[in-house]
Amino acid sequence: MFRIRRIFDDVLPVNKRAIAQVQGILRSQFPGISEDEIAGLPGRLRNPLRYGFRSVLIVVDDLRGNVKGFALLLHAPDLKFCYLDYISVARPGMGRGVGGALYERVREEALALGTVGVFFESLADDPEVCRKPEILRQNVARLRFYERYGARPIVNTAYETPVGPDGECPPYLVYDNLGQGTSLRRDRARRIVRAILERKYGRLCPPGYVEMVAASFGDDPVRLREPRYARKEPPAPVVPARCLDQRIALVLNDRQAVHHVRERGYVEAPARADVILKGIEATGLFERIEVRHFADSHVRAVHDKGFVEYLRRVSEGLDPRESIYPYVFPIRNATRPPRDLAIRAGYYCIDTFTPLNGNAYVAARRAVDSALTAADEILRGRRVAYALIRPPGHHAERRSFGGFCYLNSAAAAAHYLSAHGRVAVLDLDYHHGNGTQDIFYQRSDVLTVSIHGHPRHAYPYFTGFADETGAGAGEGYNLNLPLPESVDGERYRTALARALKRISRFEPHFLVVALGLDTARRDPTGSWSLRAVDFQANGRMIGELWLPTLVVQEGGYYTRTLGTNARRFFQGLCTGTQQASRAGGAPSRATAGRR
Repeated sequence: MFRIRRIFDDVLPVNKRAIAQVQGILRSQFPGISEDEIAGLPGRLRNPLRYGFRSVLIVVDDLRGNVKGFALLLHAPDLKFCYLDYISVARPGMGRGVGGALYERVREEALALGTVGVFFESLADDPEVCRKPEILRQNVARLRFYERYGARPIVNTAYETPVGPDGECPPYLVYDNLGQGTSLRRDRARRIVRAILERKYGRLCPPGYVEMVAASFGDDPVRLREPRYARKEPPAPVVPARCLDQRIALVLNDRQAVHHVRERGYVEAPARADVILKGIEATGLFERIEVRHFADSHVRAVHDKGFVEYLRRVSEGLDPRESIYPYVFPIRNATRPPRDLAIRAGYYCIDTFTPLNGNAYVAARRAVDSALTAADEILRGRRVAYALIRPPGHHAERRSFGGFCYLNSAAAAAHYLSAHGRVAVLDLDYHHGNGTQDIFYQRSDVLTVSIHGHPRHAYPYFTGFADETGAGAGEGYNLNLPLPESVDGERYRTALARALKRISRFEPHFLVVALGLDTARRDPTGSWSLRAVDFQANGRMIGELWLPTLVVQEGGYYTRTLGTNARRFFQGLCTGTQQASRAGGAPSRATAGRR
């Protein structure tokens, strides 16, 4: 079994290992390539347009991370074309469909980038030009393979002209229009050929040679060689299948329903997750991932050990149908906490309406596992992951719970990701994420940004002011954007644009979005009036950041629109990601060198 995925950079350890294996394949299978070009691959991924092209690396690997093949696609956003620089399948995988699956993914990627098609070089299959029988057989097999997809050499040009007098078995320029049914006009073809020769082969091709080759494209539109190996009918157009690595990893807290407070007015109910799940699953954007268990050390990394132990002990001692509410709030003298566990609830809680019961800790602990599983999917190379959890977590501070929150799942996930790079946490809940702020307030490796109702009128009332900017090493790494009681979509997007600008300046490696849907019109816990179209616009703006993104569910309690708003947010997120990809946020073994 194998998977095909795109690698965006070398930040993640799993991507570093894959890139190293790709470099090994280049060294062993492409003797004409220079060591400088091989060593420069990570830099080409990190700095997309510095080299004239944006490099798109696609790998085929097994579930243990062993790379079986790869394709390096060069994208020119200015001219809207792709050049297939390298494509190679390891010998054990030959003839098993891996090569075809890899090229099909290349075509899907090029189509998603909005290009006119894919260009690449393939050595001649003409025995008058290529006189070595073994190489000729390879060239024939290669062109037969590509012809199945409608990719054929461009004819009536001087592209095959060697640069020097010793050139032999010159390459054709092959064009695949991705089944779009469009012709390639002469002027556009000339611009594309100039770009290929100057950007890819500038050291080998002098300006006079480049102009001679470009000017030789005289047919308008350009002509492709008649099919020589495949059937005459045109190939089917590319139908983009949402590959597994392109789908959003969806991790649902499978124990969320055990935490059900059946008291009138308690809006944090299991129906919330059910409605969201129903709203998003039909989109085809998601792939379900089972929750994996993580060690308690990940919880203690963001929460006080004594606090966590208290939550566990008191929950174990209560009947699932019994709830206790904090009602005594003693001064927090750490040396003399109340002896009675029920009274001690007020020692660790910030309000009077967040109960403890027999399943509160079970559900909250599993929510942390769910968020960490989703974060782990990001570390495994997934671009977007969604932890659909309840109870929520962003009000849980290092040593206190409240606001329906017991353990801070988003904070645990952000800390987990921070071992691999800088993390930005964007809290979009109507209520300030006091817990997340508290946990990271003195850290500079995690930026916390929150858009919320002003604490003058919105819970939790005592945090979320604009002058709370961090402390110590974290000074300047906390941004609060409190807004008035009445906010519409346009006003919200103004604040979101400011938040995203700050995140961009931070240059994070990962983004964690604490997604509150309680900013919606008619939500019983908020006062704003965002509609479905606004959630879609917000998602699009976030997607345009072009960051590996983990979304963790927080609030949202108006179940009539909850599913619709969640669906529209993720549709917008995917649209923004695709737009960023298009804007600029590879040949077979025998064609490693131009001449």
